[in-house]
Amino acid sequence: MDTAVHHPNDKASGDPLAGLTPAARRALDASHSVWLGPLKLDCGVELTRHRVAYRTYGTLNAERSNAALICHALTMDQFVADSNPVTGKEGWWLSLVGPGRPLDPAKYFVICANVLGGCMGSTGPLDINPKTGGRYNLSFPMVTIRDMVNAQAQLLDHLGIESLFCVVGGSMGGMQVLQWAASYPDRVFAALPIATAARHSAQNIAFHEVGRQAIMADPGWHGGDYGAHGTVPARGLAVARMTAHITYLSESALQRKFGRNLQDRASLGYSFDADFQVESYLHYQGKSFVERFDANAYLYITRAMDYFDLAAEYGGTLATAFRGSRTRFCVMSFTSDWLFPTHENREVVKALNAVAANVSFVEVETDKGHDAFLLDEPEMFRTLDGFLRGAANARGLK
Repeated sequence: MDTAVHHPNDKASGDPLAGLTPAARRALDASHSVWLGPLKLDCGVELTRHRVAYRTYGTLNAERSNAALICHALTMDQFVADSNPVTGKEGWWLSLVGPGRPLDPAKYFVICANVLGGCMGSTGPLDINPKTGGRYNLSFPMVTIRDMVNAQAQLLDHLGIESLFCVVGGSMGGMQVLQWAASYPDRVFAALPIATAARHSAQNIAFHEVGRQAIMADPGWHGGDYGAHGTVPARGLAVARMTAHITYLSESALQRKFGRNLQDRASLGYSFDADFQVESYLHYQGKSFVERFDANAYLYITRAMDYFDLAAEYGGTLATAFRGSRTRFCVMSFTSDWLFPTHENREVVKALNAVAANVSFVEVETDKGHDAFLLDEPEMFRTLDGFLRGAANARGLK
């Protein structure tokens, strides 16, 4: 894998976008974007201004009551329902957003923003640090899930949306949904946290640390200053992606899809080349990830997930986060998800029940693992569709 790449000039140029990679620029060019701020981060640093890149689908109604915010997962982006300008692939949640789907743009005004710290147009470590004139890299302050949500709240203020009809997200997106419901209870009518948890488990932190160490051990990383050296830690980032991708699947799904089938050969090669189809599949996942994602952004976003512990923000009792909430919740998990297993989703439901919140819970039977929320799961979409229709009726949306 070639680690020598050319970056735009990330020295002082007066251009706040000078540090962005070509992929980030394509994403930004294909998005709406706005400079917002100031934003006081949990780490104590204040961003005097920050940029949010976002996409919208549909039209905001006259009452401004039909806005649906989609919070994206770790490696996703704002291109939820249209072609991604970096990968050329279709939107990552087309099964949810589109004509005749649970979030139909003919009825809802759907918003999806790239998270703070990301690499698809929102402010992150690729940006130019106004204090130094050079790229932030590791001088970018640590961000949290709450910081991401606060940045999104500023975006809604900019758009003139006081109250969201719903907030939807899976995995890290689900963490943002829970944070939204806790931090801004009066701004969320309905919340759908899917395949998520109120805090990151030790196992998940461990997997993230393996990925981060793979990136930082890559000689192309240069202490996070790879842009100035004309390299990217491609091998490390690919290994991080390969490791994480295994956790997104289930053993039965891997067995069903690949088994021990050989890749383009009739017999074992007796070498360390990719003999098995599953090896070739992981190599592809790693290579394609390097082409669309930034290594430092991966470090920052995984750290934000590791730091997430909603109960800790409320004296150690998760139920306190939702006390007095009038939000309607629909929590969903998948039987084969070992990244965010059902019992972690049930902890959220128990906390909501403890404060008599309006909550429903569905565990979907599937062997597709954590990534099931991105795939064609009829039971999941029937549940989402039914919940959203009921909430829309209660909201008075036609």
